[in-house]
Amino acid sequence: MAAADPRSRHPAGQLISLLRRLARWRRRHRTLPLIGDTRLRSERESLLLRWNVKVLGAELAQRHYAMGLAGPAAPVPPGPVQAGLTSRTCRQGDIESDWLRHWSHILGVVPAYHRKLWEDCFVLQALWEAGMLAPGRRGLGFAVGREALPAILAAQGVEVVATDLDARDARAQDWIETGQHNDAAEALYRPGLLPRAEFDRLVSFRPADMARIPGELCRGGFDMVWSVCALEHLGSLQRGMDFVLSAMRCLRPGGVAVHTTEFNLDAEGGTLRRGSTVLYQRQHLEALAARLAAEGHRMLPLDDGQGDGMLDRFVDLSPRHEESPPLGLIFPPHLRLSIRGYPVTSAGILVVAGGG
Repeated sequence: MAAADPRSRHPAGQLISLLRRLARWRRRHRTLPLIGDTRLRSERESLLLRWNVKVLGAELAQRHYAMGLAGPAAPVPPGPVQAGLTSRTCRQGDIESDWLRHWSHILGVVPAYHRKLWEDCFVLQALWEAGMLAPGRRGLGFAVGREALPAILAAQGVEVVATDLDARDARAQDWIETGQHNDAAEALYRPGLLPRAEFDRLVSFRPADMARIPGELCRGGFDMVWSVCALEHLGSLQRGMDFVLSAMRCLRPGGVAVHTTEFNLDAEGGTLRRGSTVLYQRQHLEALAARLAAEGHRMLPLDDGQGDGMLDRFVDLSPRHEESPPLGLIFPPHLRLSIRGYPVTSAGILVVAGGG
């Protein structure tokens, strides 16, 4: 018989399961010296603290959903709504806005307090406001994985070239194992958005390395380029910024680039500068804007306000793959996340190509 979905278990049962795992760990290491007991206590306290954060966060989110501010009860506007976006950081007010509710509906998901949903909606809203979601436009997506964005753009008549790292590249292995990699257009099709024949006519896929964009893509033939949560994984802050500059060569004059990335809300403290995930701060995005301006492009001003909602103050903890959501299908808010102790959110960057 198949195992029951862990999300359906009672919260108290999940907590008991967590403590049982710790007990098994202790039995396996009962011969350790005293330091082993200290380590066990520390591990227990860490897991219980994580549990408390998740439970309290889920309760906060549930109260907001019950008020209809987001979630399944939130009203859906009849169409897209102007928001006047510039480069900006994610915040609670965006999740509760009409513009995000519209794109969340198009994506086929409820407007949840999750920054990854915000990233997809930010890209779509920015492209719509720039007049890019129209027949005859051409778009280029980087590290698309299994995003719905190519299908949504195609449903608006946009011709899309979707790219991702070659599956034979060793760097793609982690993304393949977590189901976030793609090596064909097939995984991008969404039957509820447009007929298959139309999708096949408008969407194509090809492997491409963001760190070395193929020359044939850099001939200014696209009206828009985008990437979602990708440039921070190129190995360093510098490499991510180099990618943004390189991708501008793919655009026609007046074209639009939209990228989202990890943003460290602690502007004065340290950050992660190298590694599998780096964290940008305001100073780095200001330096990027200066580099873009030197090449004749214009990055729209960064609004990095932290928001004034209660959920803007809640910092989630990284999930552990063996842990179940604490309250069934109710997830804690995920607008802010602690990454190695740094308070992180998502930021969206908007750039207009020079010459337009």
